Amino acid sequence: MNDRSDQLRSLRIERSTNDSGDDEGGGSLPTWVVPAGAAVGALLIGALGAWFLKPAPPLPPPAPVEAASTHGSSTASGSLVASGYVVARREATVASETTGRLIEVRVEEGQHVRRGQVLAVLSPTLARAEFAGAQARAAAADANLSEAQRQLDRTRTLRQQGFASEAAMTGAQSAYDAAAAQRNAAHADAASAGAQLGYFQIRAPFDGVVVDKAAQVGEMISPLSAGGGFTRTGICTIVDMTSLEIEVDVSESYIARVHEGQRVEATLDAYPDQTFAAHVIATIPSADRSRATVRVRIGFDQLDPRILPEMAISVRFLDDAAH
Repeated sequence: MNDRSDQLRSLRIERSTNDSGDDEGGGSLPTWVVPAGAAVGALLIGALGAWFLKPAPPLPPPAPVEAASTHGSSTASGSLVASGYVVARREATVASETTGRLIEVRVEEGQHVRRGQVLAVLSPTLARAEFAGAQARAAAADANLSEAQRQLDRTRTLRQQGFASEAAMTGAQSAYDAAAAQRNAAHADAASAGAQLGYFQIRAPFDGVVVDKAAQVGEMISPLSAGGGFTRTGICTIVDMTSLEIEVDVSESYIARVHEGQRVEATLDAYPDQTFAAHVIATIPSADRSRATVRVRIGFDQLDPRILPEMAISVRFLDDAAH
């Protein structure tokens, strides 16, 4: 029994301990590992918590927003703003005063024309024939009047000498009066035929620029629409570029802030970085019931070649206190 106990005692492995009380050998951790791991874990948890719980960065201040437009006008920074278009006060579609076929068109789009300049010519064949006939009738009437004048003078002389009766004198005077009336009518007809002949030359009514050419050589022109749409009523459209101004619609709610002579700053949509000085010409004394707006006419202080008819434009009405 003692031998067996000795053998078992010799097989037991003695375990030694270090000064800190931790076991030596590869299967156990040093005593500093656990506290260090706990500290690292706490740091990680704290960092993650700070990341997820940190407040969101403040949003940038909102940009100033212009009041919503109402019927083409709004208020911004205390000023009244409206939008509209550039219009020409003098614009005409040039047409003929008679019917005829075009044999010449002397203008093109963009061309500057002067008042009275011939823009187009219609075939004047029939008009020339009528004018020639009227002139011949006027010449015949002149000859008849001359003959009636001689007869009247002769009858008057004979009457003074006692060789002509009062009835003869009255007849000669009546013949002269009739010849004079016929002569006047013939000359009136000739003048009318000559004026009609002038209608076959279509002229510019004022100085301006051709913005549209509507007819070509060979087409029929008439002052009235006829021929099932195959007859033109106009040759071209002319705009007086010195008559350009602005028309805007201002809401009834703001029209009290607009008055004649008020200073205005205008900006074309085509040139947003350029401001044009302008002024209020007039407020049209009538409102648009469907849109609740009032039309305002605005004139440019100085015209610019960049300003063209029908361009979109916005305006800002300046307060009198600003000037």
